[in-house]
Amino acid sequence: MSGWLRDERTDAAVERILDAAGRLFAERGVADTGMAEVARAAGCSRATLYRYFDNRQALRLAFVHREARRLAAAVTEATADIADPVERLVAAMLAAVHAVRADPLLIAWFTPVNAGFAGDIGQSSVVIESMAAQFLGGDRSLLARWITRVIVSLLTVPGRDAAEERALLEHFVAPLLERSSQV
Repeated sequence: MSGWLRDERTDAAVERILDAAGRLFAERGVADTGMAEVARAAGCSRATLYRYFDNRQALRLAFVHREARRLAAAVTEATADIADPVERLVAAMLAAVHAVRADPLLIAWFTPVNAGFAGDIGQSSVVIESMAAQFLGGDRSLLARWITRVIVSLLTVPGRDAAEERALLEHFVAPLLERSSQV
């Protein structure tokens, strides 16, 4: 069997496991989803699951990274025509918040019981940080980490409505972004 076929099968197995994990995260919560349940839902053995993911944290991280990449691609496409970088970033932040809220597999991470997992991953993930940095340009990792925290904050403690959230970002975040781009 050639290497590319094995890789294809591995990719399919990983996707099936991550799909099953996502459904369980949404149904049961991130904290209450165990490896045995994921293996059952994915139709594989626990040994197979552990072949791809060392532990629950590795599985959670893989799921979040996969979904973050999908989300970043959609947000990038949705904001590509906005010329002003600060306006584009504010629009991207709002689009990301809206997309997460619209997806039951993603919003499950921001319930009071599960928000700690999202916060931990958001603060420590180089993948998520690099996606935020792509909207900023250059080496702006500290600012990218802060923007990620703002998005996580809006998801865990929402504003009264979309207009208030936009106003918060335009009033507090945009001026800081404009100032930081001058530095």
